[in-house]
Amino acid sequence: MIPEQHTRPLISYAYNILGSYQDAKDVVQDVMVEVLSHNSSHIENEKAYLVRSVINRAINLKNKQKNTVSEYPGNWLPEPVATEGADHALHRKDILSYSLMVLMEKLDARSRAVFILKEAFDYSHEEIASVLDLSPENSRKILSRAKKILGTENVHITASGFSSDYLNQYIDIIRQGDTKRLEALLNEDIVATSDGGGKAAAAQHPIIGRDSVLRFISGIFQKFYIDAPVKLGTINHQPAIFYFEEDKLVTCQIMDIDDELIKNIYFIRNPDKLSALESELSRDMHALQSAQ
Repeated sequence: MIPEQHTRPLISYAYNILGSYQDAKDVVQDVMVEVLSHNSSHIENEKAYLVRSVINRAINLKNKQKNTVSEYPGNWLPEPVATEGADHALHRKDILSYSLMVLMEKLDARSRAVFILKEAFDYSHEEIASVLDLSPENSRKILSRAKKILGTENVHITASGFSSDYLNQYIDIIRQGDTKRLEALLNEDIVATSDGGGKAAAAQHPIIGRDSVLRFISGIFQKFYIDAPVKLGTINHQPAIFYFEEDKLVTCQIMDIDDELIKNIYFIRNPDKLSALESELSRDMHALQSAQ
């Protein structure tokens, strides 16, 4: 049996590369089956072997995902993962911020893996070289190019702290239809991106600019969510609002806040990307109720 302390971080590695929780679980499961079904006596360092196998398999799958994403109806956003409450299949501290997950879609799969291993998991370039079959110097060059593509040398792995009062204020303002106060919360260059996956209504293109986003979020809230049950939480270390219809999670709204202004809003509506999150929210709610 493979020790739990070796297996639990593996899904985090795969998820950060793939942006899909379900695919990450499948990758780790495939590697586990492969190791357990074959003679592993030749493996000198089991943990290193598992990490190497999972990361390289995730890279291969991410490369194959390119066709899926290119044919995806509308915008493709990463699958959201709750980062509060009980620790289940993922190491919460190892999950990258949602805005960074979105940004990393600009990188090819191997560059993404190098960036994650160095910046999030503090691997040395020698260790990265061993995992990915490249030279330490090549690893350094890939990381440098990745940072240029991402547009910064100082990428925040997790989002800065935020107050739950901010979310409550946002909900109160939008429920009241107070567009002036809502406008004051939005960055001038704010972008709103929606992912319906062709299975739920969603804007087909990003909405850019304070005025356009203000009309969009005010309109959809007043039309669809004014009486809907709402819960507040944290997705990939960033503030999130969960909208329900008859106890079913229909929208996960994630906000990227900088200096008290919202600069990005992500709406995940594809039910395939909400199913695991809905199960986890339900599980955490039951655990909370049982503890009371």
